Amino acid sequence: MKRRAHIPLSAVHFRKVGAASITLCAALALTACSSSGGKDEATDESPSVTQSPTASATADPKDTAKKEAIATYGAYWQEMEKLYADPTGKSAQLDQYAASAALKNAEADAKRAHDRGRIYTGSVALTDQTVTKVNVTGKIPNATVSSCLDISKWRRVDAETKKPVSLPENRLTKYRILSIVEKYPEGWRVTRDEPQGKSC
Repeated sequence: MKRRAHIPLSAVHFRKVGAASITLCAALALTACSSSGGKDEATDESPSVTQSPTASATADPKDTAKKEAIATYGAYWQEMEKLYADPTGKSAQLDQYAASAALKNAEADAKRAHDRGRIYTGSVALTDQTVTKVNVTGKIPNATVSSCLDISKWRRVDAETKKPVSLPENRLTKYRILSIVEKYPEGWRVTRDEPQGKSC
């Protein structure tokens, strides 16, 4: 029998409306969300190497979109982590990295947890991040990001005592998630999260 992932109310809501953000997900992601290219080694006699405007102008728009979408996705999870860890919900700036259903549902779900005296500590790990689809020519450029989400080190605790709150033992703690990231005039934003309920 397959184990069912323990996914917060926001994720359940997503399955009903087709767009949501999950609760048991906070930020880590930067370990696998952006990779910096190797730098040329410079000797004392050599000037530092900078990217020329020509090189930037000739970059593949799709490659650029993929990198920006994944970087935004990592920052999104960082802010999610802050949001769920702060009972006041004021320390996060999620609206700089999320919009639409992802923003609405994450904020509502975090508030429900806080209203019940719960916060989340630790971190979420995102690995195997891949852009499976990218569109840079449409009215709203967008990318679909597939990731393996590991919530084994992200724990729900009592806000006052900091004691762990029990969760189902058979819940999935590492599973596949698909997310939509769209480019708005002010920058890239995560607009949807869809837990797949499959271990990874």
